[in-house]
Amino acid sequence: METDEDQRVIPFQLQFDKPVASQIKIAEWNPEKDLLAMVTEDSKILLHRFNWQRLWTISPGRCITSLCWRPDGKAIAVGLEDGTVSLHDVENGKLLRSLKSHTVAVVCLNWEEDGHLIRDDNGNISTYEDRTSRFFPPAPRVPRMPGVVSGDTGFMDDNEDSFRELSNSSHQRFNILCSGDKDGSICFSIFGIFPIGKINIHKFCFPTPLVGTQATYRLLNASIYKVALSKDLCHLIVMCSGELIEDNDASRDRRTAGHGMHGLHSLMLDTSIFWKRKNELHQVAQQASNIEDLTEVIRASLSVMCKQWSDAMHTFREKFDPLSTLIIDHGLDSSPQEEFLSLLGGARTSPPVHQFLVNSLGEVGAKRVSKVVCGAGKELQLIVLNHLQPAAEIIGFRMGELRGLSRWRARYQGVGLDETLINNATEKAGMLLVQVERFMRVLSSVVQQFSNFFNWLLKCIKLLMSEPSDQLLPYNSELAVIFLKFLYDQDPVRKLLELSEADCDIEIELETMQRVKELVHFGGFLDCEYLRRTLAKEFQQMESSFKEAFLMPFSTISEKILCENLLPLFSLPSSPASTSFPVPTSISYYEDSSYAMSSNQTSQSSFIDYISFQIPEESFPEIANCIGIARGFMNDLISVKKGYSSLEAVLLGVPDGYHCVDLSLYKVKT
Repeated sequence: METDEDQRVIPFQLQFDKPVASQIKIAEWNPEKDLLAMVTEDSKILLHRFNWQRLWTISPGRCITSLCWRPDGKAIAVGLEDGTVSLHDVENGKLLRSLKSHTVAVVCLNWEEDGHLIRDDNGNISTYEDRTSRFFPPAPRVPRMPGVVSGDTGFMDDNEDSFRELSNSSHQRFNILCSGDKDGSICFSIFGIFPIGKINIHKFCFPTPLVGTQATYRLLNASIYKVALSKDLCHLIVMCSGELIEDNDASRDRRTAGHGMHGLHSLMLDTSIFWKRKNELHQVAQQASNIEDLTEVIRASLSVMCKQWSDAMHTFREKFDPLSTLIIDHGLDSSPQEEFLSLLGGARTSPPVHQFLVNSLGEVGAKRVSKVVCGAGKELQLIVLNHLQPAAEIIGFRMGELRGLSRWRARYQGVGLDETLINNATEKAGMLLVQVERFMRVLSSVVQQFSNFFNWLLKCIKLLMSEPSDQLLPYNSELAVIFLKFLYDQDPVRKLLELSEADCDIEIELETMQRVKELVHFGGFLDCEYLRRTLAKEFQQMESSFKEAFLMPFSTISEKILCENLLPLFSLPSSPASTSFPVPTSISYYEDSSYAMSSNQTSQSSFIDYISFQIPEESFPEIANCIGIARGFMNDLISVKKGYSSLEAVLLGVPDGYHCVDLSLYKVKT
């Protein structure tokens, strides 16, 4: 006869027990696949399957303090001790993006996705179309530095589409990554890549948690333990330690004296702006994050181009600078340009020029330098055509899309999309396109004149060596004169590419400037000085205008995230060591339709929160080794206003001989 004990189902069963090289301090299951991400004490990230097959191991080189998965399980967010949040591809651990959102260690991460389809104001399913693909080919990639092997660029390889695929897939559903640091700051980023808000819990005022008193309180020396955004994105529950002090002048004088209620507290923040304006935020973040990606393409393109051209000019100078020494050694008071111009004019070849062309440079050297310089020029042209210019064009289009949205003030002004700032950024994007066009013309002219100069130089070398020169390419004497007068010791290409600390304005004819000013009346650029700037300077100004325009939504949303309630959980020792005292905590949300109906809430508020925590022995020795679970904190404020409390709590005792090191709720589907 079977007993109840025989029929009991074992809820947990050990599957694998294998050692690892270092102690595991963080572990998180992939929400979609049988993948377990683990962080070791020596700050390595290991990814294993359920059968313990290791897929990859990476080491960021810095101490890892937190970890979480993207809701679709395709990326991992990693919080570092220096305040950086980095995103890694689940397939190979490749670094996809890195954001320096904090200044101190990121102690907790939470990535939540909106499970509902986006609907318009009338309740119809809204499918925002990104029209860019209708007018442009796929966005360009970051150019690879010459000589770098595929896979070593650290951003994206030509044969890998992981970044673009992950970026596009993350844009399908609205999701927000929350990160909290040990100094009380919480950052919010849409898709994990576009910063949309930042708050600090020290700046919040709380209603009194004590019955019979009317006062407001603040947290002092607060440190965040855990953050969790609700499934509907309307609330954020924060678990933190700190000293709860009364917010008045008298208490401020006692803040350093240790007065107040020091312990673990639970805060509820109102983040309903994410729900109310998710359509607008989704569209702004989608455009802005793509613009930031393309800005990175332009920055990398300029860097690669500057490096290639500098190397080519170094080779040219290395070969031609000895001519100046030879001229001085022969007692002549002239410059290399004057000597070459004299040779070009048909005068007798001077001894230093003869020695330089025949012995020092030679035909082989001239051909080599010509190949290096002209080859670099062609490479720069390819980078512009395949990377820089397409990126600038798509940026201009996307800024135009944002410009249109910014004019819909009723919807987008509320999320900080400022029409004036967007107009300025759009104009800067247009100016960059003009600069790119001018750079291509300057580059083409310089390469042509270098090529013509070397054609003439090779003919001179052949004549000096009494060798036939019929097979050589022809040259233009006038272009050679222009080269020797204006380009031999000048570098207009590098001037356009390098960002000089000194203001190196480009000289523009008065007639041209007058025409630019006249174009303003016909819709031209309001800033008439753009032609005086270099390509690098224009890019810097464009990037600065983007940051200013996108900072407005960041600031606007930050101001709309408010603290609604505070729940003191238990006291903690007031010693300095208590700030780093590890307390296992957990925050979970579950859908509960019955609770929503009883609370007369809509489906939007049908989620109920569970706050779990271990109670330290130092706080309540009489109930040592217990776990507390509080339910309904999110909806308790509404009940309190009606005269009753809906908050429920329970204590669970841990059996003797066991010690809680971590905890998490799980729900069995029925």
